[in-house]
Amino acid sequence: MNTLFSLSLAMIMGLLMTRVMKKINLPNVTGYLIAGLLVGPYCLNIFTTENVEGFTVLTNAALGFIAFSIGGEFKLSSLKQLGAKIFLITLFEAVGATALVSTVMILLKVDISLALILGAIASATAPAATLMVVRQYKAKGPVTSTLLPVVAVDDAVCLMLFSILSSVAKTLGKGGGFNIKETLVMPIAEILGSLVIGFAVGFVLSVATKFFLSRANRVSLAVTAVFLGVGLSEMLGLSSLLLCMAIGAAMANFSKVSDAVMECTDRWTPPLFMLFFVISGAEFNFEVFKTVGLIGVLYLVLRSSGKYFGAMLGCALVKTEKNVKKYLGITLLPQAGVAIGMAQLSLTVIPEYGEQIRAVILCATLVYELIGPLLTKTALTKAGEIEKKC
Repeated sequence: MNTLFSLSLAMIMGLLMTRVMKKINLPNVTGYLIAGLLVGPYCLNIFTTENVEGFTVLTNAALGFIAFSIGGEFKLSSLKQLGAKIFLITLFEAVGATALVSTVMILLKVDISLALILGAIASATAPAATLMVVRQYKAKGPVTSTLLPVVAVDDAVCLMLFSILSSVAKTLGKGGGFNIKETLVMPIAEILGSLVIGFAVGFVLSVATKFFLSRANRVSLAVTAVFLGVGLSEMLGLSSLLLCMAIGAAMANFSKVSDAVMECTDRWTPPLFMLFFVISGAEFNFEVFKTVGLIGVLYLVLRSSGKYFGAMLGCALVKTEKNVKKYLGITLLPQAGVAIGMAQLSLTVIPEYGEQIRAVILCATLVYELIGPLLTKTALTKAGEIEKKC
């Protein structure tokens, strides 16, 4: 099928599903994934396997923009206001999910490479679904004011965890065992290289905005920077997510017009993100679903427990209010874009388990995106930060 015609069908299905999701008060990302499942080669077969494989460039670009957007939230002025408490809470809830998922699966004799990758992905929380609930119901209070910065920092922690653990998993997958150079030095070098090159590209981008003043030119600059970041990461074997996140962070801190550039970019990227999620859904192989079984159930239970108790422990250590300690973990369950991106990258990290990982994460995403917003609303309501009439 013609590539552009296939993409147009993907967008039509995605748009139609947003109407359905609106009727039943669910996030659009859930509709995009369902649309992809329906038109994919393993359901209605409107998209063939060849069609889906030809969309790799689009999915890689979308991942770059997701990371770029996350990086744009990391302004030093804002980070100073958040304080160390937010970072400690985020560290505990993210690492808590990773540690619980990986440890229990390894104890249950799941392959260590598979367990490590699933653990790394478990740390990710989707900010979009959470923000939707907060804005829709105008939530205000200690839990909300803690939640928003935590979900902003969370994905950065996830990207770093994934970079380290994916390198370890890749080494173990080759049968080489633990090697200091490959399991410690190489991951650190990859992270540092990604951050340094990303900051350099971001700095150049921020300087360029002084010479290109129109909205159109600045959007073009941002798109060029992300494309360059993704391209460099593939050429140099670096993390495209960390590199593009660094581009966004550098621009946010060096450019006085970063907010305007981000706003323009955010207006340009929704169709790309929609295609990314539809394509991700289309890639889901129902045959692999049969192999998910216990691992899929374990992932859901262990990740949820790790997030909840990790957040609770972090809150206890920094002595937050009682309601924050009690309800914050419940609001951190939604998982979508970055997690799906990690699953996509797992195809190249440990290809022997890539399809299984993607199946687990897509299934988990559907579940989390269905129940996550409802749980967030319930938690914030019980915390007294949403009026009951809402």
